[in-house]
Amino acid sequence: MNKYKKLICLIVSMASLTFHSCGAQSKTEKKPNIIFFFTDDQSYDTMKHFGNPDVKTPNLDKLADNGVSFFRHYNTTAICMASRANVMTGQFEYKTGCNFDHGDLGTKQWSTSYPLLLKKAGYRVGFAGKFGFSVSDSNDGFGKEGETVKQDFDFWGGSPGQTSYKTKENESMAKYAKEYPHSTRSYGAASIDFINESVKKGEPFCMSVFFKAPHKPSQPDPVFDSVYENTVFRKLPNYGREAGKHLAEQSRMGRQYPRFVEWGYDKDETYQKELHKYNQLIYGVDYSIGMVLEELKKLKIDDNTIIIFSSDNGYFNGSHGLGSKVLPYEEGARVPLIIVDPRLGKKSRNIKSSSLSGNVDITATILDFAGVEIPNVYDGKSLKPVLSNNNFQARKSLPIIQVWGPKATHCFTIMDDRYKYIYWYFKDEEKGIHPTEELFDIANDPYEMVNIANQPELKPQLNKMRKLYDEQLNHWRNEGVKYNDYEKYGSLFERKIN
Repeated sequence: MNKYKKLICLIVSMASLTFHSCGAQSKTEKKPNIIFFFTDDQSYDTMKHFGNPDVKTPNLDKLADNGVSFFRHYNTTAICMASRANVMTGQFEYKTGCNFDHGDLGTKQWSTSYPLLLKKAGYRVGFAGKFGFSVSDSNDGFGKEGETVKQDFDFWGGSPGQTSYKTKENESMAKYAKEYPHSTRSYGAASIDFINESVKKGEPFCMSVFFKAPHKPSQPDPVFDSVYENTVFRKLPNYGREAGKHLAEQSRMGRQYPRFVEWGYDKDETYQKELHKYNQLIYGVDYSIGMVLEELKKLKIDDNTIIIFSSDNGYFNGSHGLGSKVLPYEEGARVPLIIVDPRLGKKSRNIKSSSLSGNVDITATILDFAGVEIPNVYDGKSLKPVLSNNNFQARKSLPIIQVWGPKATHCFTIMDDRYKYIYWYFKDEEKGIHPTEELFDIANDPYEMVNIANQPELKPQLNKMRKLYDEQLNHWRNEGVKYNDYEKYGSLFERKIN
């Protein structure tokens, strides 16, 4: 009898040990789901959580309340094509070789993009929206953005070019057109379908939703026409032409300057109309995100799904007497960034971080969350440590690259945790335009109203930023691509002012 008792005890113990081991393994291997929401042309000052009292962004504000908001987050190139290549590859523009006027993203850079690396790591990867760039080694991809790589995704709802706000005109999304005629809501519906497919398969997923909104043409969803019916939108302290007179002459030599008038920012009535349409488009994005968040709760996977929200560039909306984006000033390049990891609990909720961060950091952060090794070629730094330690500084400096459009507007910028240094190389002796330095104390002058580059008492700070600038330019020379017209900037951006 004792013999059988011992045998039974041994079997029970082994079963218990096996069960414990399998349970621990399952818990260890449970990878988080990741959703990356990315808008187009959304400046930092477009959410209540980021300080705008006039707007309604309930779902985005809820995300901010449950996560970490980055108040000094910038796009290292502030235009859609280049910025989207940045966030897919984790590399600066001079390493991707990708922008309008330059060329497509190379297959080498795409090979280490986060969708491909996540797929290799066992993730289902989905995409919906405006892809924004082509992947090609022959620069023949204009008008075919995303088409050559859609087979790399388990779910594809992307469209070439600028895409359309009319869902029926986006071929991959046409099946959603009847119920969701405006594309912004259709992307929410597509995301829900992909998420449900992934849950049924029992596989972790990463969904990237790259909205067209609030990019022009300003065609907001009429379902939300009443949202801002009686709203009068404020103007930032740096609004208007007077607030741009102190800036470098080169900043007024591109399309941003005439668009202040052409797009109606110069008159109060048309300013309000523009802001109504712009913010209504963002409200549509907020609603679409809310659709997805609700589905996560319904499926009971919200506690293991990481949410990242940001935008591909900012938008001036009349600041400094400018319209559009591209230039490295705050409204043009700075955007909201929110990261929510529900697994961390209360310690990472409603945190406002001052850590300097860039769009390339999103890529590294996604891989870090998934437990995937970050490639050495990446310029991005993982922001995951910031979620657990608000005092953590992910990087000491960050560049902003502007080499699109008129040569006069080409410039190179470096920032640290306090200052922003901009170097404009262009000169025209006949017009009296010379290479120019700008230095702004972002901590004390967030609207960039005073260029302190020529203040003698701040010479030490200027020299410090010049040194950081030179180091970043050397990085460009050493690691930048030698094609698509990028190599020349190693000389053009060499400082001619001492």
